Amino acid sequence: MDRNTSKKRIIYMDHAATTPMLPEAIEAMSDLLCNEYGNPSAVYGMGTKAKEALNTARRTIASTLGAEMDTIYFTSGGTESDNWAIRGAAAAMKRKTGGNHIITSGIEHPAVLNTCRYLEDCGYRITYLNTDSEGFIDLGELKRAITSDTVLVSVMTANNEIGTIEPVKEAAEIAHSKDALFHTDAVQAYLHIPIDVKAMGIDLLSASGHKFGGPKGTGFLYIRRGLEIDNLIYGGGQERNHRAGTENVAGIVGMAKAAEISFYSMKENDIYVSELAEYMLCKLYKTLSPDGTPERISLNGTTDKIRRLPNNLNMCFKGINGESILIMLDMAGIAASAGSACSSGSVEPSHVLTRIGLSKADAESSVRFTLGPENSKEDIDFVIKELDKIAKKLS
Repeated sequence: MDRNTSKKRIIYMDHAATTPMLPEAIEAMSDLLCNEYGNPSAVYGMGTKAKEALNTARRTIASTLGAEMDTIYFTSGGTESDNWAIRGAAAAMKRKTGGNHIITSGIEHPAVLNTCRYLEDCGYRITYLNTDSEGFIDLGELKRAITSDTVLVSVMTANNEIGTIEPVKEAAEIAHSKDALFHTDAVQAYLHIPIDVKAMGIDLLSASGHKFGGPKGTGFLYIRRGLEIDNLIYGGGQERNHRAGTENVAGIVGMAKAAEISFYSMKENDIYVSELAEYMLCKLYKTLSPDGTPERISLNGTTDKIRRLPNNLNMCFKGINGESILIMLDMAGIAASAGSACSSGSVEPSHVLTRIGLSKADAESSVRFTLGPENSKEDIDFVIKELDKIAKKLS
């Protein structure tokens, strides 16, 4: 049988779900996998070299946050980091102060929400902050909710579905006014917008390697120097006795190389993808709503480009099923998303979209496009052309 082995080009517009690995990260990992495969806990030469590679990676990542090297702890990804931060901080603070109150927002990633629900079952009191129609938390509500019993406030840096950038610095100040700790899930924001943990008052920060050109299965938790929280994983003495298990040295080195490159190219990439997103948004309105009728298509989240991740366009195609749009886009070689990649297959509409006020029907009619530096205006022109055909077919 004759097989066509040529690979079909995919126009990838789902960078919020995961990003293509940077070639430099792959190269750095390959060298470790092939030549420096020693256990970093071993005392002989190969182990020492592996340990040095970990320390270099730790130093590199810390520098991107304005942090000290010894505040970075390597994990398997954002979900583990969120779990460790919230559960570890809650347990340590309850033991220290007797408090059992945690505040978070209602549009957090499931890694935060489900961890809080677990703690709720364990006897903690959880307050879920509301947001406005653009996805911003109400700092006034946070001030009213926080008490001397509050041990932790957890608010994401930027939302993974609609791209809204939260007022993290101000939220951290409110948390500290009652001596509570402040954690932020920065998985979607890290190396896509500038973050300085000291200037922003962040005590704990979670990140994941595959969101900025690194490998899947890697991540880290920043823990402010001097802060002690309970461990999540027990066993050996790895990560300075705070996170047991032999470190994924090659993956960590790949993540650090991706972080280094992404950090120095962040401003340039932000400008480029922001211009692409604006170009795509204008063409979407012009093509799918030529008469200017806003009821046909709308942007979910904020229209304020300064307070929105530069690459994020979450669009509602009124009256058209979002899943059907995605299937037809996929058939045309276009990858997009209906929301959080961690919730794919769920029969429920996006909790983020319904929390900001969309009806169930509009939430189910929404599609997220998240652009990357490898996308082009030609890509967007093709996607708009396909979306126009899809809309006419499904309307």
